[in-house]
Amino acid sequence: MHVPQLQSFHRLYCLLALCLTLVACGAHKQQEVNQAYYSKGGSPVNFVVQQAPRRDRSEYPAYTANPVKQTLEHPVSTFSVDVDTSSYSILRSHLKRGVMPPVEAIRTEELLNYFSYDYGLPQESDEPFLPQITVLDSPWSEDKQLVHIGIKGYDIERQEQPDSNLVFLLDVSGSMMAENKLPLAKRSIKLLLKSLKPTDTISLVVYAGSTGVVLKPTKVKHKAKIINALGSLRAGGGTAGAAGLALAYEQAMQNFQEDAVNRIFLATDGDFNIGAHSNDELQAMVEKYRDEGIYLSVLGFGGYNYQDDMMQAIAQHGNGIAAYIDTLQEAKKVLVDEATSSLFPIANDVKIQIEFNPATVAEYRLLGYETRQLAREDFNNDKVDAGEVGAGHSVTAIYEISPTSSSKQSVDPLRYQQPVADKPESLTNNNFADELGFLKIRYKLPGSETSRLISTPIAAQTQTDNEATFASAVALYAELIKNSVYIQNANLDDVVTMAKETKGRDEYGYRAEFIQLVELSRHLN
Repeated sequence: MHVPQLQSFHRLYCLLALCLTLVACGAHKQQEVNQAYYSKGGSPVNFVVQQAPRRDRSEYPAYTANPVKQTLEHPVSTFSVDVDTSSYSILRSHLKRGVMPPVEAIRTEELLNYFSYDYGLPQESDEPFLPQITVLDSPWSEDKQLVHIGIKGYDIERQEQPDSNLVFLLDVSGSMMAENKLPLAKRSIKLLLKSLKPTDTISLVVYAGSTGVVLKPTKVKHKAKIINALGSLRAGGGTAGAAGLALAYEQAMQNFQEDAVNRIFLATDGDFNIGAHSNDELQAMVEKYRDEGIYLSVLGFGGYNYQDDMMQAIAQHGNGIAAYIDTLQEAKKVLVDEATSSLFPIANDVKIQIEFNPATVAEYRLLGYETRQLAREDFNNDKVDAGEVGAGHSVTAIYEISPTSSSKQSVDPLRYQQPVADKPESLTNNNFADELGFLKIRYKLPGSETSRLISTPIAAQTQTDNEATFASAVALYAELIKNSVYIQNANLDDVVTMAKETKGRDEYGYRAEFIQLVELSRHLN
């Protein structure tokens, strides 16, 4: 190499080294300055450093897909309800970036429960659910059926809504700098203010390398004060999440109102890296305050390092929802359009149990709810925690079953037991020959320690129902993108056809968006 070329190469090398040094120093300076400002009760400066793209370090709950179970061996299925929707928003966020989501990020029940369904509404708050059961032919498995279970919670009229004592705990650490994190969280809270009553109360607590109270309990009628406090927030520093959570609970306790909804909304990407941050430690904290009447919901933001597993765990143990906010439109859905279901609980520890009839059902498989499975004995144990359902919230579950008459059973019959058809009298009372199973729902009214029971038989009669068919399309989509071994005779084209035919009124356009996402998936697979 000639001398001029060597000199040019040397200059380029020095320039690159200088740029890398400035970026590193700038990031370190950002953290120092912001921590100093927060320690004095102020807001950090807006010192932005452009960062290189990072590898996706997001973490999701580990689970194994539900297997097919023979009714003779395992006649009872029990699970906790789930009204979280994070998985659907995470899916959408990935697709709009032009990539398929990790399989472990897809939870079938959260895709199902992202949508509202036209289920019957109960008339009394004391019995807040009216089960709607539909049996239909499986659209993807010949000679099998789907048992679709839908419930919608009792809805609360605005004049009946109690006051809300809400504490927003905002992660303002350095990992929250991106536009789709802290800035989006602030805009989301501003949207919520439009759904609240003037007598509701808002507090703002922040955490980064240290924690602080940005806004003490303030009535929503002083909206300008709340918006000014939000506007002062900037991101920078470490992530002392557990300390921030403790301070948020302290604020909630100071303003605790017996007849109000007392709830913390944690807005974060879940990247707790200072202090106690294991799921077990955080769960213990939220369970303690949950039992004292302060619930915790999680609003997740961002990508590449989103700790979905932690967010799911603490929301479940805090009697709250876990939602992932990837767009302002999603914030509107969660905090405006579905404000009553997000804020006002109508039932706690909601569990579902089905006893299948071995004379009519040879085998079954629950689609989703893998992280919500319960032991059979947990159903009647009022000390076992389960899901919370908010006012007007829909809950959907789907089982795929093989009737005893089906030639497409997944599991061979046992050699040393006679087929069901040869001895029905030993397996079931003849009075139940027209039943596929028996559904039981157990729940607690808010503030009660004793559960109540709703039960109804599942008739062995197939029907046609648009809401059940649309839900089946969503479940099929989830199973296909998870590469389920149980789906062999269907594809994404079938999902689009089913969804288009049963889209219905679609007031907010969520079902139309789903169809668009399925069509986008066809090009990314």
